[in-house]
Order: sequence, then structure tokens, then C-alpha cells
Amino acid sequence: MPKLDEGSYTRTIRRQQLKEMVPLADSTIFGMEQRGEFPRRFALSSRCVVWDLAEVEAWLASRRARPIARGQQVDVRHRRSRPVRG
Repeated sequence: MPKLDEGSYTRTIRRQQLKEMVPLADSTIFGMEQRGEFPRRFALSSRCVVWDLAEVEAWLASRRARPIARGQQVDVRHRRSRPVRG
């Protein structure tokens, strides 16, 4: 049997481990995967999908490095339904 060193295999994580690392909803992660904004999952079997741990960690590091653009603030005094007065 050949001897495996540390760098010869890919470390993978399952959905529960991913959710501990990345606190996003499944639908958000799926949508980001479809748009190419998140590492793609791959199937080990018909009922088991995993993510590459190195890719997820690199994605987290890149998100940490660049600021997230926030949405435009809405002035609630100018909305049509239930405007705030005062």
C-alpha cells in the first residue's frame, strides 16, 4: 500500500461543517455557487456532497480582505406606505 503524505489528498467538508464555518442559508450558498461566487460542491455518492476545505478557506480569506458594498439607505420618511413623521 503506498504511503500518503499530507499534501497528496484533498481535505473535504460536509454540509454541517460548512455551515459552522460559513453562516449562510443553504439557498444563499446554492445561488452563490450557481453564479460562481462560492466554491462548487461535488458529489462523493448519490447522497453525499462535499466542499474542498482549501477552496472554502480561500473564499473566506478573500471575503475578509475586501469590503462588502452595502445597499443604499432608504429614507423612511419618503416611503408611500406607512411613512414615518417627525
